[in-house]
Amino acid sequence: MKLRLARLDSPLGGLRLAIDAQGLLRAVDFQDHDGHLHRGLRTRYGQYEAAEGPAPAGIAARFVRYFEGDLAALDDIPTATAGTALQRQVWAALRGIPAGRTASYGELARALGYADPRMAIEIGAANAANPLAIVVPCHRVIGKDGALKGYAWGLARKRWLLAHEGALAEAARA
Repeated sequence: MKLRLARLDSPLGGLRLAIDAQGLLRAVDFQDHDGHLHRGLRTRYGQYEAAEGPAPAGIAARFVRYFEGDLAALDDIPTATAGTALQRQVWAALRGIPAGRTASYGELARALGYADPRMAIEIGAANAANPLAIVVPCHRVIGKDGALKGYAWGLARKRWLLAHEGALAEAARA
């Protein structure tokens, strides 16, 4: 697989985007987690070729709009990524959590039709494996008590994203 790696500035630090030959977003990570990006790409795709290049203008513009306050700008950005059936199911459900709202791991499990409360652990693992930071809004998942649980890119970023989206008051019980 051939990928273009692009850099974008954001209020949270530099972003790294992996875009395939069809212009689909395969991964979004933070620049200070570049090793995380490459490990994830190797896990999902095995060998890949990566060349630095600009982000497609349409994708870059959507990120700018999101950070300027258009919270729906990333909602339908075209993506493609490898993952297990459960991971893809969870990632699709995460994209269904609107900006300004949060859900617990248990709520997400129930919304996906899993009655067993232990599935919240599996849902959490799929959430943690999300390769598309911000675009697949795993930052909107919180603990059942409202606590801000782990976030691969740091709780400060999670808190910022939730505040930016107007959901921090909902999650303020953290």
